[in-house]
Amino acid sequence: MELWFTEDLEIAGGLRHQVRVKRILHQERTDFQELALVETTDLGRMMVLDSVIMLTDLDECSYHEMITHVPLVAHGGAERVLVIGAGDGGAVREIVKHSAVKEIHLVELDRRVVETSLEFLPDISSGYKDPRVQIHYQDGAAWVNDREGWYDLIIVDSTDPIGPGKVLFENPFYTACRKALRQGGILITQAENFFLHRSIIKELLSFTRSLFPIASYYYTAVPTYPGGMIGFTFSSLGRGPLDCLENPGVQDTLASLEHSCRYYNREMHMAAFSLPAFVRKDLGL
Repeated sequence: MELWFTEDLEIAGGLRHQVRVKRILHQERTDFQELALVETTDLGRMMVLDSVIMLTDLDECSYHEMITHVPLVAHGGAERVLVIGAGDGGAVREIVKHSAVKEIHLVELDRRVVETSLEFLPDISSGYKDPRVQIHYQDGAAWVNDREGWYDLIIVDSTDPIGPGKVLFENPFYTACRKALRQGGILITQAENFFLHRSIIKELLSFTRSLFPIASYYYTAVPTYPGGMIGFTFSSLGRGPLDCLENPGVQDTLASLEHSCRYYNREMHMAAFSLPAFVRKDLGL
């Protein structure tokens, strides 16, 4: 008998994913959501929150590397980094590769996501061992309200705009993030799929355009996400996303990352901002 996990994609126009599962590693109801970790037949281990796929061993690299290295390379000197969500630790694992970063604050609402990741996803959560990392189990929206002018980079690795993640897709949160950034700071947020969620992306870009001189959108391929891809808003008080790539000092960083990354490199950084004609027209990019 075969065991399959079925994901009905609530915000993706009636799409459905099915993944064949070897065994259930862990399942519980936390204080905030349903949490499960399973071993799949072909994708490695998989984390599921409220019946939505968060990551798999197969393709987590393309998400975590692109949500972190694109803004870190673009900024060129970020020292204080805030990550909201991302309790699995994948984003932190990538950020600690940058020696210039001095402090990494992870703000995760659900302690059990971090604890189960440490137990069942040791490679993905390995960055938590770095002494620069501080974990705070708090609401991310409330956290940024109290940190005016503190961060060089804020990364919002949120779930979809339903349930606990809804507040992270609203204008007051973006306004608070803008205030929490230092001069030249950058804000990156998970921003859905341009085939399936353009109304959501348009709304997010309306927030960022009103708050930041530079507001753009880029994307990466993630086969186990709706439509096989996911995007991010790139909002900057300083450099644009491609301004730094010809700087001599960046070349050493890029060379080092190419040795340690599975997906990210200079070419993927540039290509991520090359959008189809209909997307550029519809989103005004």
